[in-house]
Amino acid sequence: MKAKNQEETTKEIVEYFKTYIFENHILASLNRNSKLKNYNINPIVVKYLSKVLENEYSPIGVAKALFYPRVLGTSINTTFGSRIQNMFVDLKIAEGSLIKGMDIEFIDKIENRRKWCQLKAGPNTINSEDVKPLIKKFTDTINLARTNKAFKNINNTDFIVGVLYGEIDDLSMHYKVIDKSHPVIIGKDFWHRITGFPNFYKGLVENLQILIENIDTQNLINEGVEKLAKEIEISQLFDFEKP
Repeated sequence: MKAKNQEETTKEIVEYFKTYIFENHILASLNRNSKLKNYNINPIVVKYLSKVLENEYSPIGVAKALFYPRVLGTSINTTFGSRIQNMFVDLKIAEGSLIKGMDIEFIDKIENRRKWCQLKAGPNTINSEDVKPLIKKFTDTINLARTNKAFKNINNTDFIVGVLYGEIDDLSMHYKVIDKSHPVIIGKDFWHRITGFPNFYKGLVENLQILIENIDTQNLINEGVEKLAKEIEISQLFDFEKP
């Protein structure tokens, strides 16, 4: 099969983002996130947030308090995280890893060695309590692999953390601790190693920016909030009567 060039690979990734991340997020926002049944509601906090947003406790205020953080925070981040691993495999940039705890496998285009990779979105996406378990998992997996003759030449640097965006100076201290025993590869370097193109990251960011500028999101927030507010108004869960 003919190898894809940088332009073809970039185009495929951008199209994947459009279909499975951005458009999926828009549909979820207008459908799932605009339905009251999909929220676990803290009645005290939601009243306060309604007051902050609308200066009163009202259906539209409650709707905004529920809808905004879901759509602008958890919803898109969850979609992004769950889709990225599939993207690398679906587009044949990498293979799904058969090793438990590792997301993908690929041939490092700089070192020409197979790498087992756990993917992370950005440079601040792990906590201090994640560090020791991750290092232990890597160590245990390497020791187990070495009992198989096919993996006798495996070493610590073959198990990596791949961070999709950012610069090396942006890495949190937690990642820097991991990097002492297993490489944490971030941003431009990661995309170079997985695609083979030195400037792939820069081109990808530029093309994604063009895509984002052309996505129609004009009524996304207002339409979702209005649908949710109408459901809140007719529900029996809220008492909007003045005391």
